[in-house]
Amino acid sequence: MKIAIGNDHAATEMKFAIMEYLKELGHEVINFGTDGHESCNYPEFGEQVGRAVAAKEADCGVLICGTGVGISIAANKVKGVRAAVCSDCATARLTKEHNDANIIAFGARIVGLELAKDIVKAYLEAEFSGGRHQERIDMIHEIENR
Repeated sequence: MKIAIGNDHAATEMKFAIMEYLKELGHEVINFGTDGHESCNYPEFGEQVGRAVAAKEADCGVLICGTGVGISIAANKVKGVRAAVCSDCATARLTKEHNDANIIAFGARIVGLELAKDIVKAYLEAEFSGGRHQERIDMIHEIENR
């Protein structure tokens, strides 16, 4: 699987660790985030990952900032993106099963590294359930297209 990853300065170290973890799992990783620690603007990285996922240049995305919230809001402005902030494994699994989220986000200041790895794994192992959930995804697309 090809996974786009983006981060701001608050999450550089966690991004590197998650990239390594994804590679250990056999995934290809595209790095859109900053590699430094100087203050930068998370919306740029959220948009870049969102555009890569929406254009099918990546199968899904992982976004990390201080809380995961700001960067996910930026990604959700890209048409076709369904980014969800996940601070636990159940939410990560369910956001894929029920919402067919194509990007997950979390906060480097909120979750520790081992939990972040577990969140990524839970998300990647989950599959969209379809059925009644597809009807709701279709409703989201209708809102997006208005």
